[in-house]
Amino acid sequence: MPLWKKIRPSSAAGKLEAQNVSSVFAEVGSAGERGTKMSGPEQRGERSDPGVARVYLGAVSEDRPPPKWLERELLRQENRRHSVTMGDQVKLRSRLLYSDDPTHSLSKLKEFEMGGQRSLDVLNFGLIVKKCLGLHNINNGQIQELFMKIDYSGQGRIEWDEFCTYMQLEYTEKEESVLRGKQVAFSLPATVRALSHGEPILRVHSTPDGTIITVREDGAVYYWSPELNLKRSKSVFHERPVSRKPKWATDFITMPQYNKLIMGTGDREIQLYELSSLEPYCQISSLETVPLRLDYCYTGPDECSILYGDSQGCVNIILITSVGETLRMWKKLPKIENVPNIGIDNAVLSQNVTYIRWKVHQDWVTKVKYFPDICAIVSTSNHEASSLVIGCVLPSTNIEQQMREIREVCQDGKAKRALSNNNGSPQPRAPCDQTVFNVYKGVMTFDLSKQHNLLVTGGMDRVLRLWNPYVPGKPTGVLKGHSAPIFYLFISSEENRIFSVSMDNTAKIWDIHDQICLITAHPKASLIRGDMSACLYSPSIKALYIAADSLALLSLRTSPQPQGHLIVSHMEPVLCCGYSHEFRQVVSCTEGSVVKVWDFDTGSHVFEFGGAHGQSAITCMTFDPKGRRLVTGGRDGILKIWNFNNGQCLKILKKDGESNEVCDCTYLTVHRNTYVMSVGWDRRIDVYSDSPDEPHHIQKPQPSWQDDLRRGHIEDILCVAQCPPSLLATSSYDGEVIVWNLVSGHIQCRFASHLQPDCCHAQGMDTCVPSIIFLRSRALHAKFSSAACLLSSGPTGCIHFWNVLNGGKLLANFDASRFQQLITKLAVTKEDTSLYVADQLGYVYVYDIKTYALGSERTPPRAENYWRAHTGSITGLQIVDDDQVLLTSSIDCTVRLWSADGEFIGTFGQRDNWSIHTPSSWKHPAVPYEILIDPLSMPAHRILEGETRVSDVNNADNSEATSTEQKSNSPSKLRHPPLSFSDTDIMEEMKTSCYTEEHGKRLRHEIFKHTNKPPNHGGPKAYHTLKYFDIVDTPATCERPDLSLADIDPFMSSFVEQELAEFQ
Repeated sequence: MPLWKKIRPSSAAGKLEAQNVSSVFAEVGSAGERGTKMSGPEQRGERSDPGVARVYLGAVSEDRPPPKWLERELLRQENRRHSVTMGDQVKLRSRLLYSDDPTHSLSKLKEFEMGGQRSLDVLNFGLIVKKCLGLHNINNGQIQELFMKIDYSGQGRIEWDEFCTYMQLEYTEKEESVLRGKQVAFSLPATVRALSHGEPILRVHSTPDGTIITVREDGAVYYWSPELNLKRSKSVFHERPVSRKPKWATDFITMPQYNKLIMGTGDREIQLYELSSLEPYCQISSLETVPLRLDYCYTGPDECSILYGDSQGCVNIILITSVGETLRMWKKLPKIENVPNIGIDNAVLSQNVTYIRWKVHQDWVTKVKYFPDICAIVSTSNHEASSLVIGCVLPSTNIEQQMREIREVCQDGKAKRALSNNNGSPQPRAPCDQTVFNVYKGVMTFDLSKQHNLLVTGGMDRVLRLWNPYVPGKPTGVLKGHSAPIFYLFISSEENRIFSVSMDNTAKIWDIHDQICLITAHPKASLIRGDMSACLYSPSIKALYIAADSLALLSLRTSPQPQGHLIVSHMEPVLCCGYSHEFRQVVSCTEGSVVKVWDFDTGSHVFEFGGAHGQSAITCMTFDPKGRRLVTGGRDGILKIWNFNNGQCLKILKKDGESNEVCDCTYLTVHRNTYVMSVGWDRRIDVYSDSPDEPHHIQKPQPSWQDDLRRGHIEDILCVAQCPPSLLATSSYDGEVIVWNLVSGHIQCRFASHLQPDCCHAQGMDTCVPSIIFLRSRALHAKFSSAACLLSSGPTGCIHFWNVLNGGKLLANFDASRFQQLITKLAVTKEDTSLYVADQLGYVYVYDIKTYALGSERTPPRAENYWRAHTGSITGLQIVDDDQVLLTSSIDCTVRLWSADGEFIGTFGQRDNWSIHTPSSWKHPAVPYEILIDPLSMPAHRILEGETRVSDVNNADNSEATSTEQKSNSPSKLRHPPLSFSDTDIMEEMKTSCYTEEHGKRLRHEIFKHTNKPPNHGGPKAYHTLKYFDIVDTPATCERPDLSLADIDPFMSSFVEQELAEFQ
């Protein structure tokens, strides 16, 4: 086979088949010779002659070309010449042809397996990726990170199968996450309102205020609320004698700008009614044909257009200017059947009315609509040759086109005379003024979106066709799935969806980008019965109104969307989160069983996978010691080990029989063996061996400890904490804390949480212990044998400090929550110097415990800082010591990052990324918006809380002012500030300012980063005491004041004089 002939892979579509190519580890000899010697399979590994490139080709035969990278390497190794031989052209041509086949480039990644080596280390993996894929400029750190993601077990080598598995699962999960974000469902069954027996509903229309209007063929108009509660109804047609045929309606539309309802009738009339009272206003009669389909558009200030399609396939356009004045004139005309009437012939005589009639279709017009975005009218019919036509309103002013048509007409005088004699007949548009779409069996309904540049049609053939409005030749997509003619279509541009309803009452939702069906509502599930007559989709309430034998409301069941000014990380409450030091990534898990991976340095979304525990919530998580695998526990009682970078489930850890909720889990190492430990509602400690040699995918726990079976917890275990090498602590719902010896499995000590002496509601109080933590720096040193090394949360916001090395006793406790709320999470810094506490209200407190509880303590530790991080209970709290930041998560669906001092860095999922090492990119000094508006974040006041009255506060302020005045009269050392300052004093004051000399955005950050600091009330600054005087221009001569009036101020006397002069 020639070099330039491509190889057709024999595998199925969408899969890669590695070709039988040479090994990437083959040596490429030195440059200097143009020719190369290729050894056959039987000469594998032979050394070539000196001066010739040495290549081990493995299993490459004469009828198979060498790999692309080898051809490129050979061409690069040869000496440079000023002429090109035929052989070089063959090689270069081969290289270009192979570059068109991406599967050939990707398949060479399997070459390391063909070369005799079954696995690769990170160095050789990087060389292969750069050489085979041509990624010479890729960063080595990125390749190393990819290698670590594939090598989740940390063995240091990967195989071809592992690489393929990782890539396939990663992109599969990405695709599923996209589809999961597009999931939608109907609320079934539909809300159905029974209708009285009568004529079918012509159309369902919505007004700007949300009112739903329906009109029947007999002229009965109904007003409904959005929930289909009937507001009012009225029959608008005048009652006729029994001998005359009753009037019937064909279609209706509203004029919201003029508060009018337009209705077409079978008597070739267009009637206008008051939208509020449904009283007749006026009508246009004597139309050429019956108006079958109506449309209205407000085209400009006091201008509008009324369109209708008729039974002759014509599109009729009535353009009205000075609409208000014109309608008032029509209202004063003589009445016919109690309606002011004007004929279409008399109406067009007015300067404000223009009537245009285009012959467009060869069959009845099924739908007509004006789109102001493209300034064109779209009309449809069931005639295949003119199924859909996009045309202009007015004829074209293209001079060249007009001259061409005149030239064609002049060549045939008869045609010219016939055209001129055809007075009053509809005229066809010029070909340049319209675009015609030919569709099999015609078009019944359509919709157009300018935002997506998309036209959707549906008709009798039960197929949705997607078109480019400017390319009528061939549809861009075809959607099949309906089993009946398509009756209604709507494009939701904001949601990127298409809604379609067929004549058998089946509703479907399609995705525009993926062109797939997202959901189908069958009539058996929606309980919509009868023949469909009208349909409408309301974007405001996201529901379909379907009129058949009854009026039905088919609502969408979507997940609650956050408000526009709120930023969330998940759509469900976040129950746990953690930080991976290996990849510098944050992982968060939710109640909806969704796992998301975030970039720690920027806050951007990296990866996610859902359905981790089916429909059960993920209640806890932890990382393995290397930080490459994730362990999650759920309410289904199962633990799962994941490669969280691609969503691959590596192992399932579960017990036989029924399992209850897992509340907490952790990784621990004992004698170089790693284990996964979990606790929960089973009230037992389950230990699973984590061995890479374990062949089973589903693994069972080891036998329980004897002490756990005999003397373990009697209530649900909520938390577990470990302290290497041999300590383990568990806490339960009844407030009991047990410390275990990991090596022997025996209980070392146990104690129960104590209530505060001043607690008056001890009976019935929640005594659970949701969080415990070890102070490892104290537990591992003998000098701290008498100090507290275990912390546990207690009732009413208490924290207990326990000594566990000497039998276990309580050394100290204090109220950590200012609002006496349950403490949900505890975290300490690496050196056990600071304690971070989180409560149910979303507050975070920081305490200095460096020297606290070294013995018995009665006073609380020093509080360093506190702030509100979330509006809901905090479910995750972790300190990243290397970067001095704090990671928090909450049931308010957010995961946030804070500095160690409480400065707000950002919320994962926000639009703007941050840089963890650039404080100017943080959100600080801003705080989350929902925290600002939350009532619990507001400052407390006696009047707002109803504890006192306004008058009492005013009296207190007056008394305080009086006491202050009395105090000011008493002698003091510095009663008044000095009246003057020297330049030296001012310079010293400026040096003590907290502002730096930096510029730009960093200066703004430096200015605002001190706003959270408490104000300094130690006394006025030097420049605060400077006095200033207003300088005014005074006249050279001064008038002497009039002091004739006794006991009157001089200025008042002059004022009285002026008043008397004006009075006289």
